[in-house]
Formats: sequence, structure tokens, C-alpha cells
Amino acid sequence: MLKVENVSVNYGAIKALQNVSFQINQGEIVALIGANGAGKTTILNTISNIVPSVGGKITYLDKEITKLPPHEIVKLGISQVPEGRRVFAKMSVLENLEMGAYTRSDNEVASDMEKIFQRFPRLNERKKQPAKTLSGGEQQMLAMGRALMSRPKLLLLDEPSMGLAPMLVEQIFQIIQEINASGTTILLVEQNANMALSIAHRAYVLETGEVVLQGDAKELASNPEVRKAYLGE
Repeated sequence: MLKVENVSVNYGAIKALQNVSFQINQGEIVALIGANGAGKTTILNTISNIVPSVGGKITYLDKEITKLPPHEIVKLGISQVPEGRRVFAKMSVLENLEMGAYTRSDNEVASDMEKIFQRFPRLNERKKQPAKTLSGGEQQMLAMGRALMSRPKLLLLDEPSMGLAPMLVEQIFQIIQEINASGTTILLVEQNANMALSIAHRAYVLETGEVVLQGDAKELASNPEVRKAYLGE
């Protein structure tokens, strides 16, 4: 479904990504794990072309998207839930969700909105409130709901558990599995490697902008190097 081939990204003199290659098959949850500064967020931002690459190629459903503008990438079916939620603070929950559908011109936006409210009942209760009045967990749900309003085939999730209480983390990860089960492919960037590997089908380990390990998520979870470096053993 998505193929990243030898992608490199620089921030000035800093090499953020160096010849990164990986692929995602339709229907999978694929996790990217690694320490802070490993390049995980940069990969998502490069797929969305928020951060341009200096080399390599990204193909989505057999179409090259490396140079496409971000809104065109959203139209093709890739949507990103950014790190730190990035909700529109002064806009209402409803308005935030409507912004998620800004590339759409069909007549099913209202019915999709209802589906979001069924998946996230707390958002329905607070739909007229400004987004800044929501708790961290509710803002994460809103960011995910907003991304789903574009009807993505591939959802990019950046640190969905960041700053959330353990009980909420479990809830968010359960929702991610439900979204995947309903037909959406997921690329998950997550520092909570234990949780990420517990729900992913496959995973890639990044270190200083390079893929150093890859494989079945359960195999990586039992790999001694991964356990020592990322699972606190």
C-alpha cells in the first residue's frame, strides 16, 4: 500500500533520515519505534510532505506522492494525527471535525460525523465546547476523529499515548485496533514500545535516522536488544 524507498531528510546540516526504506501492506498496523530524535515524526511528516525529502521516493497505491502538496495527499487517502494533538483551540469540537472533512465534496459528511460521535461519545457530549476546554484524552480523541473525517485508507498516528493516564492509554489503543478492524491501515509512531508492539502486526526500529531492525511485532518484542533498549529490561 505504501512504499518508502531510500528516503533522506536534512534539517540544515543535520541528517534527520538516511536512506530509510520500509513498506506497509493494506490492513496492517505497522509500528515505528525508537528513542527521542530517532526520526520517527520526521518520517510521518515526510510521507505527508510537510517536511520535504532530499532523496528517495514514496509510493502510495502505485502512485508516487513524494512531491505532492499535503492537501493532495489527504485527498488520496492519507491522514495524519500529529504529535501533541494540534487541535484548533478556539474552535468548537464540531468545527474541528468539520475541518477534517475540508477536502471532501460528497453528501456523507453528516453521517460520518455521527459515526465519529458513536465511536467517541465524549465528543458528542462536548461538541459545542471550544477544543481548548477538553482534557488531554478528549483532545486526542478529537484529533483522531478529525483525521477520520477525511475517510483515510491510511492513518498516520504520531505518539497517541503521549501525556495520557495509563487507563486512557489502554482506551486509545483499543480504539486504534477498532479503527484498523474497520478497514483502515495504520502507521503508528509511539514511544510506549510495549503498547505499540502489543497491537502491531509488524514493526521497524529506528536509530539516528536509520532503520536498524524490522520484523514481526511479537518477534521484536521478544528480541533481547529491543527489550533492553526500549522495553525497560
